[in-house]
Amino acid sequence: MYRCLRLGKLLRRLLEAGFLIGFFVIGSEFSQAAAEKKREAPVPLPVIMYHSVCEKGPADYIVSPSQLDADLDWLSARGFTAVSAQQLIDYTCGKGRLPKKPVLITFDDGFYNNLSLALPILEKHDMCAVVSIVGRYTDDYAAADPHADCYSYLTWSDISELAASGRVEIGSHTYDMHSRNGSRQGCAKLPEETAEEYAFLLRNDIGLLRTELHENCGIVPAVFAYPFGALSKESLPVLRDSGILMTLTCREGMNTITRDPDCLYGIFRYNRRGLLSTEEYMERITKELPEA
Repeated sequence: MYRCLRLGKLLRRLLEAGFLIGFFVIGSEFSQAAAEKKREAPVPLPVIMYHSVCEKGPADYIVSPSQLDADLDWLSARGFTAVSAQQLIDYTCGKGRLPKKPVLITFDDGFYNNLSLALPILEKHDMCAVVSIVGRYTDDYAAADPHADCYSYLTWSDISELAASGRVEIGSHTYDMHSRNGSRQGCAKLPEETAEEYAFLLRNDIGLLRTELHENCGIVPAVFAYPFGALSKESLPVLRDSGILMTLTCREGMNTITRDPDCLYGIFRYNRRGLLSTEEYMERITKELPEA
């Protein structure tokens, strides 16, 4: 019996030792993963800002279909991969990895030609994009005069079709704050407004678009594009509370993406002016990239 007790004690000690070894191995793996995450270099991300794609122009906010085709061909030939907003959101939250040379493609204002002309070109080059719409343009202008390539806006049905393509994410560009109304620039705060008054106004506006997108298309936007790039520090808490995980500005510059979700607020973008050739524009947006 004495021998049985000694054997039992020995077995218990061996099991405890095995547990401790396992605990330290697992703990070591977690520590190693955390250290590896910390060591990851920031990923440079150029972001292209398109608006209308049609044969009218070219102009500051209009490119032709052939220009868009040439742009995407240039990017593909040089090893760039278009990434989605969701990929970037996931990456900053510690999930997945980004390609070696990512690029984010965006379209502002919600022109019908983003569906009729831009989507086939995205499909041709196996690329994706974010299209940020203005709710009032869809409710009023698109409904009144739909489906002309050069000037119409996306209807709710068009937006659903874009989203169903699997290549386009729908972002918010406000419901009705894409204007220069008196002294207000887009959704910027007025000097005489209190923070509470401004938050109430902005929350109602973007809430209305979120509601209409959800009811008409089953979409809840995670991306917000500032009209005219007009920023107000008071807007960020409202946007966060509304489920926005990425904000797009009109400030030009290179972005650096890390594993920190906050890096997606205030993304810089290069406006694609149709007055530049593909080579001129691409040289401009990639000059800050590190040498391969």
